[in-house]
Amino acid sequence: MAHPYKDLPDRAFWRRSVAGIPAATVDPVGDFALTITPGTRVATAGSCFAQHISRALKGAGFCWLNAEPGHPVIPVQVRAQQGYDTFSARYGNIYTARQLVQLFDRAYGAFTPAEGPWIDPDGTVRDPFRPAIQPGNFVSVTEMAADRAWHLSCVRRMFETLEVFVFTLGLTEAWESVQDGAVFPLCPGVEGGTFDPARYRFRNQEADEVVADMEGFLARLARVNPAARVILTVSPVPLMATAEPGAHVLTATSWSKAVLRVAAGTLARRHGHVHYFPSYEIVTGAHTRGAYFASDLRNVTKQGVAQVMRLFLRHVGGVGPGAATAALPEPASEPAADTDATQEAARSFVAVECEEAALDRPPAAP
Repeated sequence: MAHPYKDLPDRAFWRRSVAGIPAATVDPVGDFALTITPGTRVATAGSCFAQHISRALKGAGFCWLNAEPGHPVIPVQVRAQQGYDTFSARYGNIYTARQLVQLFDRAYGAFTPAEGPWIDPDGTVRDPFRPAIQPGNFVSVTEMAADRAWHLSCVRRMFETLEVFVFTLGLTEAWESVQDGAVFPLCPGVEGGTFDPARYRFRNQEADEVVADMEGFLARLARVNPAARVILTVSPVPLMATAEPGAHVLTATSWSKAVLRVAAGTLARRHGHVHYFPSYEIVTGAHTRGAYFASDLRNVTKQGVAQVMRLFLRHVGGVGPGAATAALPEPASEPAADTDATQEAARSFVAVECEEAALDRPPAAP
């Protein structure tokens, strides 16, 4: 008598689809029900790794929605330093689900955090919810407030006009205001602000909290854009540091990624318009034997990034091998070795603006 596994495709079996084929040909995406065309308005947000999706979509000729572009007279390099053309609006990295839902509420006037502007010792001003977005900071509170108002209007336009929203979940750990629960992208005191344990507290979200926050976001998005579809991914990049009491950063990373993966899968199962794309598995799966990470075991190599983007464009955008993907390195039979030369060549390709890196910067050279 035949059993249920008898006629399953090769992808259902570890030996046939993981261990028994070259690493660069492993494709864990499976059936992906959402497709885009070059005209589909795709918006992106999330952790550092999400920036690669923006680049890949633009490079392959798709309609990446840029709701807050920098002024065209500003050089491209300068715009990038100022956080333009990186995500679909100038919000910087959005690491957590709670940060995302609060951004939505701030944009629509449903939540106004009590936290005031952060003033640096030189008198310049930071936006606490985008502390690293402006090189040299804002010159005054008035300038910061005006820029924030414009930014939030662009966020509203993004949510209301996007057709597909790609969000990369990055962290479960966050710091929030004791007063009203406002979540910051970085612990106050790291990039501006002054840490005060009476004003700020650590939060490490569990899976049900992440799901609840994302359910809240999905409901809000549906109110302003009923036809919007959502792709969730989980960043493969380990934590830079953990504030979980007594935890090692390795186990803290495992916890965070497991929670986010469970939450993303739960949301995709519950909602027909929500889809999970396995960026995390493509980079961290056993088939790579760790070769998609650089020697610091944290940054993803250009071959790892390229493999994620190639599979994303293939399954989501219908882009075949070699078509409209000139910006991506060609696949190798095995992941590229992590030598000094490959790391140097990869820097410009995988460079991203990552506020979390400020948690453990190497000491400056004397």
